[in-house]
Amino acid sequence: MIEQLFGSKTRVKLLILFYSNPNRAFYVREITRKVDEQINSVRRELANLLNIGIITSESNNNRLYYEVSQDYEYYRALSLMFGGKTSKVSKKKTAKSEDKDEEDEVTVEHRLADEVRALGRVELAFLTGVFTRDPQAGIDLMIVGDVNQTKLNKFIADLEQEENKEVRYTVMPISNFKYRQQINDRFINSVLASKKQIIINSQTLISN
Repeated sequence: MIEQLFGSKTRVKLLILFYSNPNRAFYVREITRKVDEQINSVRRELANLLNIGIITSESNNNRLYYEVSQDYEYYRALSLMFGGKTSKVSKKKTAKSEDKDEEDEVTVEHRLADEVRALGRVELAFLTGVFTRDPQAGIDLMIVGDVNQTKLNKFIADLEQEENKEVRYTVMPISNFKYRQQINDRFINSVLASKKQIIINSQTLISN
């Protein structure tokens, strides 16, 4: 039904890919491999999405990269439909009455959120580096919290297989992370200044 609504199977796959990976740019052959569709069909649908304004494009190192446009008028609505594995509803209280709900605020979680939570007690996790085409980060994945090393090793191996590339990652306890923030640690500052995809930010340790 979704395919009928949006006109093509390839288009739906592209929407899922882009909205599941905000702040990440893909080149055509990478997209073709991930959605498992013919390159001509992918090129045609990319042109359609680009024309509508759903995605943007940028040339870099003789490659044309495509990324979801977060300035698109219906970005939030499409993100709720295609973006994450789960969504949460939180209640906002009015100033006049604490017994009545002013509105339901729906947020979409990153597609990897459940898998990262299963690693242990994770307070913060985000993708950067190769996932967001930001070389200044120096790493591709940051996890803050206490994790099971065996589960982490399997998660990284699965992620590397999915991405077909090595994933550079850093794991540290929350106490170490907060301390390094306080002393303006160069590495932490560099990572936090990079372009990111937030997976988990349970204590709002960093701004989204």
